[in-house]
Amino acid sequence: MNFYITQGTPNYLNKIVTQYPNEELIIYQNEDRCILIHETSGDTIFSEPRKYEVVDSVGEFLTEGFIVCNNIPVTDEGRPIFEYRFKNRAGLIEKEPGFIAIRVLRPLNSDTYIIMTMWESEKDFKNWQQSKAYEQAHKKRGTSEGIDHQKTYFPRPSYVTTYIGYQEEEDTL
Repeated sequence: MNFYITQGTPNYLNKIVTQYPNEELIIYQNEDRCILIHETSGDTIFSEPRKYEVVDSVGEFLTEGFIVCNNIPVTDEGRPIFEYRFKNRAGLIEKEPGFIAIRVLRPLNSDTYIIMTMWESEKDFKNWQQSKAYEQAHKKRGTSEGIDHQKTYFPRPSYVTTYIGYQEEEDTL
């Protein structure tokens, strides 16, 4: 499965969604930007997308919800180990209240993987971060066994971006 991301103004992205009603396209937003995702087994309709291959997938992304993107730069040397860890994860996140979907995305035109999760709300995500399941999933982090200990696999620090389902502003005139 292929996963594509582009960004633009809400009006521009809405035009794309309207132009391609048979494609699975969803707009998400935060304070800084709007993104449009396209998940398909074929080629994308975007002219210059960020391109990913889906390594792991559970659930379906919806038009409403809270999206968390863990953006993790990984060296070529680190890719097999990084992917192995995610392909063999315990799957505890799927049992958490408010969890909707996850995609582990392998970059095709950069070095930055995205672990994208969708939650019913930001509160559900924060509850996950405080849960025993989160603790179990991240128990090796910061230890000599943790992948984060392998500094040569990560050329730059990771970062998180969050989005919500796009809400059109209503005309108040």
